[in-house]
Amino acid sequence: MENSQIKTIMGLDFGISKMGISLGNTLTQTATPLMQFKMDNGKPDWQKLLNIITEWQVSQIVIGLPLNMDGTDSELGNRAKKFARRLNHQLEMAHIPCPVIMADERLSSREAKNLAWEYGLIKNENEPIDSIASAIMLGSWLRENFL
Repeated sequence: MENSQIKTIMGLDFGISKMGISLGNTLTQTATPLMQFKMDNGKPDWQKLLNIITEWQVSQIVIGLPLNMDGTDSELGNRAKKFARRLNHQLEMAHIPCPVIMADERLSSREAKNLAWEYGLIKNENEPIDSIASAIMLGSWLRENFL
């Protein structure tokens, strides 16, 4: 793969009060937690989010879709879909060419909490692991789509 084809992909673990953000790339098919992002009842500071997307030169955004374990839609999943539509609109209005897609994120939060405990990244169960969950979801998506 040539360098001109390497793309930076952003992963978002949508939440009502906070959202985990991670970054990955199509060369290594790996992702790294970037930050926790404050949300206000599922709404971000759009300009701040667009600035982060622009700063990191993101080519595509993958939003985790929280489904029920049987694969059916969840209430949070429906809100994540609504957020994805709004993000897509914001990107279009800002003339930022960056497709937004959804990806199954089942069990990413549980795996993130286990890894965070194992590596000493959290000291108690209430510490946020959203950016780690985002990186797990995005890493899985990258490996599925770019191997």
